[in-house]
Amino acid sequence: MTLSDNARVLSDNARIDRYRTRTVAGTPPIDRDDPTVWGEIGTPALADFDDNGYAIIDGLLDPYEVGDVAAEIQRLTSDPDLLLDERVIIERASNRVRSVFDVHRFSTLIGELVRESRIAGLARQVLGSEVYLHQTRVNYMPGFTGTGFYWHSDFETWHAEDGMPAPRAVSLSIALTDNFPFNGSLMVMPGSHRTFVPCQGETPPDHYRDSLREQEVGVPSQEAITDLAGKHGITQFTGRAGSALLFDSNLMHGSSGNITPFPRSNLFLVFNSVENTLLSPYAAPHPRPEYLANRDFTPLV
Repeated sequence: MTLSDNARVLSDNARIDRYRTRTVAGTPPIDRDDPTVWGEIGTPALADFDDNGYAIIDGLLDPYEVGDVAAEIQRLTSDPDLLLDERVIIERASNRVRSVFDVHRFSTLIGELVRESRIAGLARQVLGSEVYLHQTRVNYMPGFTGTGFYWHSDFETWHAEDGMPAPRAVSLSIALTDNFPFNGSLMVMPGSHRTFVPCQGETPPDHYRDSLREQEVGVPSQEAITDLAGKHGITQFTGRAGSALLFDSNLMHGSSGNITPFPRSNLFLVFNSVENTLLSPYAAPHPRPEYLANRDFTPLV
């Protein structure tokens, strides 16, 4: 069999939809048949990743680095021209910045940071391969008016709308402000990454334009959330600025709003395996823009 034949077979196998979602009728949860850890975990910080679907890394960035990154983010959001860019998402109610995507392209400092072995190396350990950046963003939750993110699995969206074949991707959320239990910090369900929850309802064209502000399609049912929470419980990622949460792409997570005076902001870096590159969407009319689903699969070096 030639190399081209091998590539065709791999592509055909990837098009077998083992995680069917966005159906007209409801579909029962699916037991995940892909590994969580594809490589070898050699550090204590990642020891429980396979069981829980996440790991907390304290002090990934030191205070000086946090200050430098925060200053870069402040510079970007203060640029009036950038506020007109579609990669900047504005809150509907407050008219304030909710997210900025593609930050590694906007900022040389962040672009260099994501390539460091202490950052990308975490993803390589878990995914067992070279990796590339599927997506980068900063999420803001300002004091008093910050709105949350409903329960969801990132992989459900990336599979349905981006064409990611398998949950062989991880996110790294780096706290740029202190994440308290009371200012909208991320909630996760430990162990929920082993269950794929299909969502009901077909994906509308250009769904991303609405979902980035408030998602209605591609969210699990209340019954599914209740069942997962009953089985796995709920915990929160809290920690000082500079701490980080590495979590599996299929981990169920969400956040409540922030009515405290203390803002919360996090840098999100999404790493995908170069052996899990995107195909055409499994359950959407067209692929999302590249700032949401990068199709340059060049490994990070």
